[in-house]
Amino acid sequence: MISEEVLLEKIKVLPPNLKQKAIDYVESLQKKAVPSQKRKSYKGALAHLNIKFNEQDLREARNEMWRGYTKDTENEK
Repeated sequence: MISEEVLLEKIKVLPPNLKQKAIDYVESLQKKAVPSQKRKSYKGALAHLNIKFNEQDLREARNEMWRGYTKDTENEK
C-alpha cells in the first residue's frame, strides 16, 4: 500500500468530527510545505510611476499622517 492509501484507510474509520480535524491538519501541512511568496518591494511596485523617494521621505509622510493621533490627544477630542 502506498502512503496515500494508508492515510485514506485510516481516515475512513474516524468519526466525522475527527475527519474534519484530519483535513484541517493536512491543510496546515500543505501551507507549511508551499514556500511563501516574497512580498514585492514598494519601490518595485511603484516603479512605473517614476516617483523618487527615500526612507526619510517615507518617515516624514508617516509622521505627518499620524500627527495628532497619539494617546495624549485621544482624550482631548
